[in-house]
Amino acid sequence: MDFALLRERLHIVAERIPEIGGTVRELVMDPPATEAEIAEAERELGRRLPVSFRKALAEFSSNFIRHWIFPEAFRLTGDLVGIFGGSAHWGLHPVIECESQRKDWVKNVFSNPLDEYDKVWHNKLAFLDLGNGDFLAFDLNGGDDPPVVYLSHDDGEGHGYVLGRNFAEFLDHWSRLAFVGLEDWQWLPFVKDRSVGLDPECGLAREMREILKLNL
Repeated sequence: MDFALLRERLHIVAERIPEIGGTVRELVMDPPATEAEIAEAERELGRRLPVSFRKALAEFSSNFIRHWIFPEAFRLTGDLVGIFGGSAHWGLHPVIECESQRKDWVKNVFSNPLDEYDKVWHNKLAFLDLGNGDFLAFDLNGGDDPPVVYLSHDDGEGHGYVLGRNFAEFLDHWSRLAFVGLEDWQWLPFVKDRSVGLDPECGLAREMREILKLNL
């Protein structure tokens, strides 16, 4: 991921959303994590962090938060009607808490690895809490830089969908979609099936950028 380009896209979104009457909350972008801080988190997790996620923490920010929302009177239409805002956030300490919560869900609710729904929650590393019981997670079946997948706790349509082949691709494609979501109904218009991830060049992605006049 080109972090200079990521900053540019963040700036574009932060300027454009207020122009249509929307709200952009104050940016949180803490300094990058040190190698010692990352190593300590990995010891607590009991595993090494995925390569491109580790790189983002070490070179971009150890704790990042950016939220925006459309004004109440503004609505997209058609297949884009469910989109109302964007919510990008991740960090070194949040991944520890997210993973603890994922393990609790597996222990108490999704404990059967032979069940088709339950098994999606297994062998994952959760890193982003949507605040509604759903998570974004790394699929640990995917090597040292694994795919980003969606975990739904309540039969959401996006359960188990891949959002990017790794964190770098996910972040690149998501930033071109103005960080929409993260509830699955907000990003589902930009995926053609459960295995290919977000497509920032699909027709609906281009349509959304044109409507919002976003050069991303």
